[in-house]
Amino acid sequence: MNRLLIIFWSVFLFCSTKVQAQDQWLIKADKIDPANYYGITVANGMIGIVSSPAPFTVKNVVLAGAYDLYGRGRVSNFLNSFNLLNMYLEINGKRIDAKNISNFRQQLDMRHAAFTTTFDYGSEASIKYTYYSLRQLPFTVLMDISITAKKPINITAASIMEAPDALKEVQNYYNEIDRPHVTISLLTSTVKSPTGKLQLCASNTFLFSEVHGQEPRVIHEMWDNNMHLMKFSKVIAAGQTYQYSVAGSSITSAHDADPLNQAERLTMFAKLEGRERLIKYHEQAWEELWKSDIKIEGDPQAQQDVHSMLYHLYSFSRAGTAYSPSPMGLSGLGYNGHVFWDADLWMYPALLVLHPEIAKSLVEYRYQRLSMAKQNAFSHGYKGAMFPWESADSGVEETPVWALSGPFEHHITACVGLAAWNYYCVTQDKQWLLEKGWPILSATADFWASRVERNGPGHFDIKDVVAADEWAENVDNDAFTNAAAKENLQCAKLAADILGIKGNPDWELVAQNIPILKSSDGVTKEFETYKGEGIKQADVNLLAYPLKTITEPAQIEKDLKYYETRVPNEGTPAMTQGVFALLYARLGNGNKAYHFFKDAYEPNLNPPFRVIAETKGGTNPYFATGAGGIVQSLLMGFGGLEITPAGIQQVKSKLPDNWKSLTITGVGIEKKTYIIK
Repeated sequence: MNRLLIIFWSVFLFCSTKVQAQDQWLIKADKIDPANYYGITVANGMIGIVSSPAPFTVKNVVLAGAYDLYGRGRVSNFLNSFNLLNMYLEINGKRIDAKNISNFRQQLDMRHAAFTTTFDYGSEASIKYTYYSLRQLPFTVLMDISITAKKPINITAASIMEAPDALKEVQNYYNEIDRPHVTISLLTSTVKSPTGKLQLCASNTFLFSEVHGQEPRVIHEMWDNNMHLMKFSKVIAAGQTYQYSVAGSSITSAHDADPLNQAERLTMFAKLEGRERLIKYHEQAWEELWKSDIKIEGDPQAQQDVHSMLYHLYSFSRAGTAYSPSPMGLSGLGYNGHVFWDADLWMYPALLVLHPEIAKSLVEYRYQRLSMAKQNAFSHGYKGAMFPWESADSGVEETPVWALSGPFEHHITACVGLAAWNYYCVTQDKQWLLEKGWPILSATADFWASRVERNGPGHFDIKDVVAADEWAENVDNDAFTNAAAKENLQCAKLAADILGIKGNPDWELVAQNIPILKSSDGVTKEFETYKGEGIKQADVNLLAYPLKTITEPAQIEKDLKYYETRVPNEGTPAMTQGVFALLYARLGNGNKAYHFFKDAYEPNLNPPFRVIAETKGGTNPYFATGAGGIVQSLLMGFGGLEITPAGIQQVKSKLPDNWKSLTITGVGIEKKTYIIK
């Protein structure tokens, strides 16, 4: 009996430890290998900071909307901005680096969007620093540092401003603004982008705590044209904790007509707000975001992973802008920071359901580039608007010439049109539909009416496209392209009816005659000459979701069983299995849905923060597109949510056996809660 009791408690303690290890909000890295380290991003929808395994260093700083040419495919590229949070710390005259510290640990607090590093410096001190991309201030970041002395020590702390590679005409400034109760030391730099198109500016300042008495004297040093710093020194008594912060702002002429002065003004604003208020309002902003959440009962690791996906989607976008996230969000320069269908079809629906005000920014991005899409259609001999496969700041086609997706992957135009329609469906905002939605929907519908080749009833063919499955190039009648075009045309007609506008009567005729092909065994055919080849990503299965072209459960299941065997085990993006999971949950097979839910991302994870790469075994995180697809599998799959012309409704779905419940909070404009058990 005693032996059985010992075994029971051993199992119980093991399971308890395993559960406790997966905190739903904290991702901890206790054993860090710098050679196998993939940084995690702290971002506020405008400025992204990517972590580094080196103390007092961040890998890079990325600003949404900052593009220029610099030799990568003759197209616009994301630019690294000033790394305004790099610094150094000397203790008793010796510089801290990775070789002379111990107990180096890092963690991301997703609930508060805060990244913390802790370590010990011998027997002298323990150090902790946390940085934030402040949610309430789109261009401002904060680094908060505390040093606990184990014995009396003398510190020298510096904040370094360094211009990134590829930028030119660096100018450095240092200024002290004296007021009766405060001195503001401004470390400022400005550069030109590679072609001179943009001016990039950054400024930062120290924030000292009144608890520590008189502020230390700040000294400025110029090292070379690309780098300068400000520093101070302080004696810390044994047992005392000394705290200081660095606040900084980074902005470009793409965001403000006077970026140099604005960078300094924003930094001064942060200085006078003070550390406590900056952190307080940042945390309040994230508290509001997390009112829209997904809660899984019974699977702690999945809960942590889903919070990470939501955290990144929220971090890479924000309300009140006209920006749309690239596949890698603000985690680096992946895909040149361009905007693809990844934003409209994969990230947008999750944001639309949980935060319509954020999703509105993604549609606004497309609306503001509608005129260029019309020019693109004209250039190709079509009517209406033809949106580019890769888009940056201007809205012209930004796909490198060697990639055929630029001139041929036309389904993105339907994705943009359907995103506009779905925004109306969720918000029921007729004024927005009239002013913004209708121009997009009517122009995209006109494109498809001119794009089809009219070869008789049932044969309004769409030829020579790159499929949604991008391994299928220059094919005819791709299933997803054809079905998305049909729905784009039908939604334009519905919008016209709602607004009382006379739409183009040709739209309905064209929609009725675009073919969706089937093989002899009844499986929906990916394209006209498809012979069972392997597929890179979902195409046919998207006709059941997010499209509503195929609604019969038997047909959905038949297509699933066929195409899930056509996806290889490597080289394919995370969204495909997310769609499989979503559809199986709606078909009532919760356990098979769970298999594909896990398969969508677990093989793509990279250490030490479980960041998602684009493909299994890939090394290019963070893949926000995949996160968007997987979150949709939870919202619309396991959760059964459905975007309809009457708003968000719920259809039948099935949870996996190991989940006790799924709770989705803050849904839609009414912020409803859905509980699935």
